[in-house]
Amino acid sequence: MGTIFRYSLTRMRGQIIGWGIPMALWALLVMSLYDVVAKQQAEFEQLLKNYPPEFSAFFGDVTKIATPNGFLSLEYFTLMPILLGIFALLAGSGLLASDEENGTLDLVLAYPVKRMALFAGRLLAFVVSALAILAIGWLALIVAMNFSTLKIGWNEMALPFVSLFGVLMLYGTLALLLSMVLPARRLAAMTSGVLLVAGYLITSLARVNKDLEPIARLSPLNYYQGGDAILGLKGEWVAGLLVVSALFVLAAAVRFQRRDIRVGGEGGWGFVWRRRAAA
Repeated sequence: MGTIFRYSLTRMRGQIIGWGIPMALWALLVMSLYDVVAKQQAEFEQLLKNYPPEFSAFFGDVTKIATPNGFLSLEYFTLMPILLGIFALLAGSGLLASDEENGTLDLVLAYPVKRMALFAGRLLAFVVSALAILAIGWLALIVAMNFSTLKIGWNEMALPFVSLFGVLMLYGTLALLLSMVLPARRLAAMTSGVLLVAGYLITSLARVNKDLEPIARLSPLNYYQGGDAILGLKGEWVAGLLVVSALFVLAAAVRFQRRDIRVGGEGGWGFVWRRRAAA
């Protein structure tokens, strides 16, 4: 499994760099704006009072923009589940299905490699890649703080990324599971993406329309704290997201162990009645 992990992680270094550098640049840009916002706090608060409540629903409590946690939530962490969720969906859905559709997975398994070793090695590479991208963003914020009046401890700054990690793992493993069930990787990524966007919209709208709160509780993003985690991380929320992720992983592993590997191309739905007809 170690060899598979190292090789898979090497293959994902481009994604680590490609997603990590924009996160770092965004962190530097956002942090440079904090002093401007802090100096003009009264003007910003007066301006934001004129915005409709729907604006706050999508971007958080805008009245807290001058506070460290409010500023980071609004300017950095609010859209991170969507932006980095794209990475999680693409990486998770392509861990195994991409090679299967390219016709190389069956060649890999022709060697004395156990399926579960291949599955575990690639999954571990995905987890480490996600951690590496988040670490780049965290380090960029730490470095940028040296040029700003915003001061947050290193440990406190890491807490929002812990919350974000739980969300990424859930949607990434969901995409992995769907890639084992649906006939094409792109269909798995698209389905996961629809669920991600729908969860974001429902969670946001529930802040305005209280009638949507029961539905919003079903969305994983309802348990994402963003910058508010600086004030105290809700560990039970993160643990819950990781437990659901583990269930997705278990289901995907069972499915991968039992399914027939395609030689190449996309698969079919594999309905029972078709199998009986073929027999």
